[in-house]
Amino acid sequence: MDLATKEQFKWKFYRLAVMLNVIILLVAIAVIALLRAPEGYRIPAFLLLVLSAAVFTIHFWRQYKSTREWLHNQQ
Repeated sequence: MDLATKEQFKWKFYRLAVMLNVIILLVAIAVIALLRAPEGYRIPAFLLLVLSAAVFTIHFWRQYKSTREWLHNQQ
């Protein structure tokens, strides 16, 4: 793997790591919202955060598969 390809992989990996961290934070904040939010906002906030995490997870998996295929083609 040449230097430019390594650099490209580094940024792809970094992007995936950040995306995964955001998903984990969304789920954690959803649980906190379910336990600590005001009574009228608990369920809507929880559902909104979990739905956001689910959509972001789908996007993450697509990017992960794309990056894995790209890496496989580089070897």
